[in-house]
Amino acid sequence: QVQLAESGGGLVQAGGSLRLSCVASGRPVGNYNMAWFRQAPGKEREFAAAIHWSGGSTYYDESVKGRFTISRDNAKNTVYLQMNSLKPEDTAVYYCAADSSQYVSQTRSKYDYWGQGTQVTVSS
Repeated sequence: QVQLAESGGGLVQAGGSLRLSCVASGRPVGNYNMAWFRQAPGKEREFAAAIHWSGGSTYYDESVKGRFTISRDNAKNTVYLQMNSLKPEDTAVYYCAADSSQYVSQTRSKYDYWGQGTQVTVSS
């Protein structure tokens, strides 16, 4: 079993930055693809960014491309999401997820493990 714990959320003004962290425990996640999803009030949970277990490939939804950067430190069992130029529409609960498949997926159902989420609120 893998347990995931997100942190780093908060309240920020539009144009500001936040860095989310996701620490894994239970087993090493060095061979897991990792992703960040987000869920705004009244909306479905949607894909934001993902990174291959090797760290060699990253994937982003068009809505965050160029503003968000996903990275990982396998030695620390941690994944990060650097969020710059934040917009009010980025307001959501952000979830970290892990998947042991060979290929990176943007589909929520492909991910085996989930964290509890961290709230990000961007004021205008």
